[in-house]
Amino acid sequence: MSVTQHARKAASEPAGAASAQGARLLEEAFALHQAELLGTLFYLVGNLEDARDALQEAFIKCWRHQNEVAEVQNLKAWIFRVALNAGRDIRETAWRRKRQGLPEDESMLISRNDGPEKIVEHDERLARLRAALKKLRPEEQEVFLLRQNGELTYEEIGEMLSVPTGTVKTRMRLALAQLRAVLAEP
Repeated sequence: MSVTQHARKAASEPAGAASAQGARLLEEAFALHQAELLGTLFYLVGNLEDARDALQEAFIKCWRHQNEVAEVQNLKAWIFRVALNAGRDIRETAWRRKRQGLPEDESMLISRNDGPEKIVEHDERLARLRAALKKLRPEEQEVFLLRQNGELTYEEIGEMLSVPTGTVKTRMRLALAQLRAVLAEP
């Protein structure tokens, strides 16, 4: 059962009040952006299981407001905002429980035809980048993930986070500088 189907079942509320058009738009948007959302949430919460939980929680929250979808000007930004808030909530509760992240899901490995040296080198750089991303301040991390994974404009991110566009650009610049420094290391 897909995340969308599972969440829809869990969020079942009286369907009479829900807009059929809003439901269709939500399903299409989540299907289209599911990979981006999951990737963003993975880096936000630190492990795949919590990222999936946050994605499901975001869908449920959006589903409960499906009758308002027609009024939303930027559906992608709205969904990312809901998902980001769900991810923050899960990250905070996980931190309170002092839960450690789960080991990386081996099913995410991509088959490559590169030699072993190239694979090891790529994996090491990727591990350094992930570690550097986790070390960013939360506000820098959020801006970076919304820009890169969410493909939102600086203005949309500023509006979403209720901060000036200049602040968003500064946070992005700081995040990129730190990540570039990590990638430049031998």
